[in-house]
Amino acid sequence: MVVSPLDAAQLRERVQRCVDDVLVHQSTVLAEVGPDAQELLGAVARLLTGGKRLRAAFLYWGYRSAGQPDSDAVVRVATAMEFFQAAALIHDDVMDDSDTRRGMPAAHRSLAARHEQESWSGDAGRFGVAGAILAGNLCLNWTEELYATSGLDAQHLARGRKVFDLMRTQLMGGQFLDVVESVRSWDGMPTSERIERAERVIRFKSAKYTVEHPLLIGASAGGVDADDLAALSRYGLDLGQAFQLRDDLLGVFGDPVATGKPAGDDLREGKRTVLVAHALAGADDAGRELVESRLGDPALDTDTVDRLREVITASGAVDAVEADIARLADSARMALKSTRSLDPDAVAVLDQLIDSATTREH
Repeated sequence: MVVSPLDAAQLRERVQRCVDDVLVHQSTVLAEVGPDAQELLGAVARLLTGGKRLRAAFLYWGYRSAGQPDSDAVVRVATAMEFFQAAALIHDDVMDDSDTRRGMPAAHRSLAARHEQESWSGDAGRFGVAGAILAGNLCLNWTEELYATSGLDAQHLARGRKVFDLMRTQLMGGQFLDVVESVRSWDGMPTSERIERAERVIRFKSAKYTVEHPLLIGASAGGVDADDLAALSRYGLDLGQAFQLRDDLLGVFGDPVATGKPAGDDLREGKRTVLVAHALAGADDAGRELVESRLGDPALDTDTVDRLREVITASGAVDAVEADIARLADSARMALKSTRSLDPDAVAVLDQLIDSATTREH
């Protein structure tokens, strides 16, 4: 049986155990606050059950690529990436007003439902948003705590700290960039600029914190030299962009069972992606009018989503994005091959992770 690179070194299983241990510990910390605080823990726990653990894998194998040994300490550092992603997802769902995440109610919806069940006073939606913001903030706190208390050698942690801090700051900037771009008109803007703006959001909202930064945290902590760090940076940024382009395709064409989100949800949210930029450029007048008039309509029904999908496909946008994904995956592989002094077993896993990140199920 072929083992997924995500399961090499039993990493997913070990990360889940670490997640569970952290949540048990934090439950005892919050117990002093009172039983109501456990609602926040429950929202986080539901989100952190299962998953691909891509970010943890990139940090772990970045560290191992330096020739460093396996340890529970580096798994704990890698697990910090999962709590950081949880914070980003919880806050992102609030900003996007999303109903679901991974096939379950988004954290703010789940907390709002609790408000309604208890017949509490005030607005259930505002209660849910407040709770989700706090749950996300807890995940940010625990990200730092996991890193600092991982047990990894202090010198190694110090070497990784610069990128760790950079990642946390730049993701917040990237999230706000996405908010700004969602309200900035594309009217009269050339296609090249639309794509450039969409790619900038990809770079700072997704690509860096998904692949490049976790990988460089691990590799820097492990002591990889400057030339190989530069090559890993190229690998990580290209692969991270390809990952998000695949995600954008799934946001329009993905099976809700696989994506955990309603079909066509990105269309309802009005996400101005590279896919949409290509669709507007390649569609006929009627198709372009449909996309421009219905993109961002939260009331889109199934028939209209299907019509939009047809327009996007006929415009050549899907083929263009698939070509971009293939090009970026090839570029990432070439960057990885250019490294000179990395551990060959770790490089082999990083090579396999290219396919894991870019050929996800529809």
